[in-house]
Formats: sequence, C-alpha cells, structure tokens
Amino acid sequence: MGDPFFSVDRLQTHFPIRRGVLRRVVGAVQAVDGVSFGIERGETLGLVGESGCGKTTVGRSLLRLVEPTGGRVTLGGVDVRQVSGRQLRTLRRRMQVVFQDPYGSLNPRMTVRGILEEGLIVHRMGTAAERIERMQRALERTGMPADALRRYPHEFSGGQRQRIAIARALVLEPEFLVLDEPVSALDVSIQAQVVNLLVDLRKDLGLTYLFISHDLSVVEYLSDRVAVMYLGRFVETATAAKLYAAPLHPYTQALFSAVPSVDPERRRSRIILPGDVPSPSRPPSGCRFHPRCPLAETVCREVDPPEVAVEGHRVHCHVAARELDQAGGDTAAASQRIAELMTAASPSSRAAAAGSV
Repeated sequence: MGDPFFSVDRLQTHFPIRRGVLRRVVGAVQAVDGVSFGIERGETLGLVGESGCGKTTVGRSLLRLVEPTGGRVTLGGVDVRQVSGRQLRTLRRRMQVVFQDPYGSLNPRMTVRGILEEGLIVHRMGTAAERIERMQRALERTGMPADALRRYPHEFSGGQRQRIAIARALVLEPEFLVLDEPVSALDVSIQAQVVNLLVDLRKDLGLTYLFISHDLSVVEYLSDRVAVMYLGRFVETATAAKLYAAPLHPYTQALFSAVPSVDPERRRSRIILPGDVPSPSRPPSGCRFHPRCPLAETVCREVDPPEVAVEGHRVHCHVAARELDQAGGDTAAASQRIAELMTAASPSSRAAAAGSV
C-alpha cells in the first residue's frame, strides 16, 4: 500500500520562551510534539481533545500558517515544508482552512465579493467575469444567494457568515480542508445544517477533511477516523465506530464519559480526572497523562509508552497494552476492563454518578 494522500510524520511545533532584556530563549512551549498520521483521499479525520492540547496548532502547522519546527508533511507526494515562493503559493490552492469564528475571520470592511475574490486575484485565476462565475458557484454550493456578493458580513447571521467562510475556501477548488471547530460558535440548529453541508460537499467534490472539534457527537457523525490528542501528542487513533464503541486509553475513557446520551446502553459512568493539564513548557516524564491517570503505575511515570496497534486501532498506553495482551487482542473486552478499573479507581466518579441519578 502506498503513502496516504496527506501524510504527517513526527510533526513538531515548539514556541520559544524568551526572557530578559536580551530576549534569550530559556525554554519552549511544546504545543505539538511528535505527531504522526495519514489521511486518505476523500476521508475525514476527526481530531479531539481538551482546550490547549494542540489541536489548532496541528491544523495551522499543516498549512504553514504556523511554521513547524520539525517533522515531515506531504500532500499528494509534495513535501509541504520544503516548498517556498511560487511553489508554496501553488500548493496553498490545494489546501484551505475554515476558522472557528465567522465573526472574526471575515473582514467587516470588505464585501462578500471582495472576501471571495481576494484569493482568486492572488492566485491569478481567471478573468473578472470568470471570477464572478466561480464566486457565484461557490455561494450556490453553500446555500447562499448570488446577490450576497454585494453585501457586507454584518448583514448576515452567524450561520450565513460561516457558509461564506466555507465558500471562500471552496472558490479556489482545494483538495484538502482544515476545519477548525467550524460549528462551535453557532446555535445548535444551525450547527446541524452546516455539518450536513460539509458532508454533502465532501461527497460532491471529493474533499479530504481534518475536522478539529471538542464536540464529540459532531466528530462521531462526520468522521471516518478519530484521533485523540493530549498535551501535544496523539494518545489513541481508530475508526470512529471502533473508538466510540471501545476506547482503550484512560484519557479517552474519561473524555467520552462526559458525552451525554439518551441511549442507556451507550451511557457511561462519569469519570472525573484529578488536577489540571500540565504545562506544555514542562511536560511530565514518561506518559504525559500519568499525573492525572487513576491507573498510573511506576512504568507510566518513567517510560514513554510505545504504540500498540490492533486492526488499525492504535493506542499509546502501558495499561491498555497489558489489557489487550491479556484479552488476546479483543479491544471490546480490554475497553470494558479498563472502564471498570477507571471507575473503581475514581471515587469522585462514583459520587458524581450517584448524584446524577
């Protein structure tokens, strides 16, 4: 099997910490530290995790909106980090982004035409008439009227603004989209409309998505595969169906236990993690989750957990590796056992569960 359409190998993005009059570098914030994954053409990879774990930095680093400090990123065989100048500008036509806040990502002083046409002018795409046709087609695909071109962002609702932001990305006819929490700033009813729009666009245009979100229900609906991120690293990756049915990493277990469900069979005992996320400028030794993990052992504090893969389900955890070995590779049985251990080791979780009855 060849390389995936979009491939990321040991991506690092560190931000220097400077102090003193001379602004000397005294450390670094390890926002992304050794992340590797691939996305096949036409696939959606969901990326979830707590605020501050590095999700947005991953997306921005792939597009070189933030320059990575290490690793390799390839799109269709082209090394994104090695191109510059005209080559980079050509490559950026193939990669676009939809930001979280439709109120802040659209210039209030520009008409919709100016917003959409800016990229076409930069990339020298078509005549004035051809550009108008492209913009009208992009607006039509996102459910916006053609006369929107003459209006300003403040004349539209939040959902309509996000559709304009999506149209701005589509007008260049990209192949890969980074969707950075594109529905989190919208009302719930509007969220559903925009999510369904993204699903339809992916099918109709053959797009490939990196979908970044903290809304686990939306991620499950939209994604083919899901990666869970904690403190700059991926801790678990699997297909959406496998991950939501049988999470293996203790952090994933705790994350998913917070998702409300009307289905009694899918409802999990609430697991409340102690403490706060450590500083990315001083990450813990060994497993980065061990200071908050109820199942942490001595090896977790000392040794960085290796990746264990079972039928495409990948997890970085010493406890999960042992439980998978004892279960003979049965992820469902291992997940159930880890859930039981987490509940037994978390008195606050039992109290919270009892209080919610």
